[in-house]
Amino acid sequence: MTEPAPQSAAASAAAAARHADRYGTKPPVRRPWLLGALGVGVLVAGLVVAFLGYQKYGPKPIETEQLGYVVVDDATLTVRMKVTRDEPERDVVCFVRAMDRDGAEVGRREVLVPGSEHQSLEVATTVKTSARPSAGDIYGCTDDVPAYLRVG
Repeated sequence: MTEPAPQSAAASAAAAARHADRYGTKPPVRRPWLLGALGVGVLVAGLVVAFLGYQKYGPKPIETEQLGYVVVDDATLTVRMKVTRDEPERDVVCFVRAMDRDGAEVGRREVLVPGSEHQSLEVATTVKTSARPSAGDIYGCTDDVPAYLRVG
């Protein structure tokens, strides 16, 4: 058996010419604007993701930290917390709840944290419960203080 001879450059060029005659040739399409538009789209998407992430996970105007809780008796729970505010002179109301062993809420209390010159304050409050509490939790805080809690 004889091996097929390698194609020469002239034979390759002739084959390419036959291919072009048969199927036609099309020059490559250059779209420089496409790369720019894609880059701008990726940049805008990145900025949107960064903005949403900052809103959800960035610093909040009111931060709370639970320092602990003590079950006083079958109907009372004491909760200690630290409240940090961006604007310490503004009043803040925090919602503290007591939960039973199953995690059901058995007591709730609104706690007014009056404005002061200190950015962070430690606060302790007592929550009366309808059943024996086993845990305390800070549900949340807001600077939208209801009228019945406002001082003066």
